Amino acid sequence: MALKTRTFGRGGVHPHDFKSLTNDIPIRNAPIPPEAVIPLNQHMGAPAECLVEAGDEIREGMLIGRAAGAFSANVHASIPGRVKEIRDMYTASGMPSKAVVVEFEGEFERSGNGEVEWRDREPQALLDAIREQGIVGMGGATFPTPIKFTTREGSPVETFVVNGVECEPFLTADHRLMLEKTANIITGIEIVSRILSPARVLIGVEENKPDAVAALREEIRRRAAQIDVVALRTRYPQGDEKQLLKALIGREVPSGGLPLDIGAVVSNVGTVHAIYEAVALGKPLVERIVTVTGTALRSPGNFKVRIGTPVGNLLEECGGFSAPPGKIVAGGPMMGFALADPEVPVVKGTSGILVLSQKDSRAVVQTPCIGCGRCIAACPFGLSPTTLYKWIEHREYAEAMNAGLMDCKECGCCGYVCPARIPLVQGMKLGKLMARRKG
Repeated sequence: MALKTRTFGRGGVHPHDFKSLTNDIPIRNAPIPPEAVIPLNQHMGAPAECLVEAGDEIREGMLIGRAAGAFSANVHASIPGRVKEIRDMYTASGMPSKAVVVEFEGEFERSGNGEVEWRDREPQALLDAIREQGIVGMGGATFPTPIKFTTREGSPVETFVVNGVECEPFLTADHRLMLEKTANIITGIEIVSRILSPARVLIGVEENKPDAVAALREEIRRRAAQIDVVALRTRYPQGDEKQLLKALIGREVPSGGLPLDIGAVVSNVGTVHAIYEAVALGKPLVERIVTVTGTALRSPGNFKVRIGTPVGNLLEECGGFSAPPGKIVAGGPMMGFALADPEVPVVKGTSGILVLSQKDSRAVVQTPCIGCGRCIAACPFGLSPTTLYKWIEHREYAEAMNAGLMDCKECGCCGYVCPARIPLVQGMKLGKLMARRKG
């Protein structure tokens, strides 16, 4: 029986999803890296303050970077060993960061005693546990979760939305997590519900994951939990929180606003699972599920990966290349970042590693804009990408800001449909950067 689906209103595209490469492959453990490179800047906000020095012995899960203020996040050691050095580096997104380089030594200490009782703990104590264990948004934005869950006086949370959409082509990490860790995700939702006290809880999942919809609904039925799973039409960028809220609750986040402005909080399923581990298991965020896939990879798969593992290690675990690679991307093809160095480490926000063949990543020839309007029709945020690009191209950054530049989520829909192959998204990124620099 076909699922009854919802979706957002304007714009969007439907690229081929390539999820069949990995959506039936169970999660397996990636090898422990002999050396982990753990950046102190792998979240939105201020980098964590380094607490260790070269030569220090550290344990798995040990705090090695303390959050620098409220808008930051703790960083923990993903492996036991010795600090080799504190290094300057660039993350996959191009952000500069200090990194703690740990050489693997010794043994893991976690005893695996199972869940601890959390239901009698006060909401603030649960929030403190999430903060202590360094939980951030796992869907890619890496927004510090305690900030998102700190509500304003007089602004109650009407709806808590769990994002299980995973609309980026190729990526299936969240899909596998929903199938294999269903009970943990529902427990994570119950923990968040105790913190936020929402009037209702919704889980949004695209219709191309009917097995995940069924698994979640069965676990909810078994517990008699007050949670609704809503099937959504397969459409990009359905997973953007603004489009997700429009589809699920029929309300639109105002320009420059946050979901809380319309009484909602949104978290990715990976984040909810990390919250379960942080609160119920006392486990810091030291590993995550990563899809390693692509048209130039011999054996794609889904892996549980230690933070700080070099990307090259994961490519080796997949059997190397089946064809000459043309591009390696951290994330998906629509919003990911091309990697110049395969030794860049996996961080908290790394949902996937994509290896495209030379054929699939060949350079295209840019031609002048023909004024077709396809980018305007495809923009889910109601912007005019071609107009914004022209302002930016002429260094009129204030005009671009006035035309809604900061509402652009860099989803890539405009570039995907542009027949002139104009680098619209790259232009938006540059425009935002220059506008911030000029105040």
